[in-house]
Amino acid sequence: HVNLVESGGGLVQDGGSLRLSCVGSGRNVKRYYITWFRQAPGKEREFVAAISSGGSDRYYADSVKGRFTISRDNADNTVNLQMNSLKPEDTAVYYCASGTPTLSTVSRQYVYWGQGTQVTVSS
Repeated sequence: HVNLVESGGGLVQDGGSLRLSCVGSGRNVKRYYITWFRQAPGKEREFVAAISSGGSDRYYADSVKGRFTISRDNADNTVNLQMNSLKPEDTAVYYCASGTPTLSTVSRQYVYWGQGTQVTVSS
């Protein structure tokens, strides 16, 4: 079993920055991809970014490329999502997910989820 806890959400103005963190615990957490998804009101959960178990492979949704950076520190089981140049359309609840040894952008393929953290970008 893997437990995930997100933090770092909040309210920021258009063009601002936030850094989200996801701390994992559990015996196999280091073996899995860690992936960020987000869900805005009335919309489906969508892929944002993912990082491989060793941290060498990173993937981003087109909508966040060049603005968001995902990083991983396996020493303390933490994955960070640095979000710069935020836009109102980035407003959503952000979730970290795990449980797959390979990349997947499909939310239903993930077994373990955090509770989510709200990000609100005001215009």
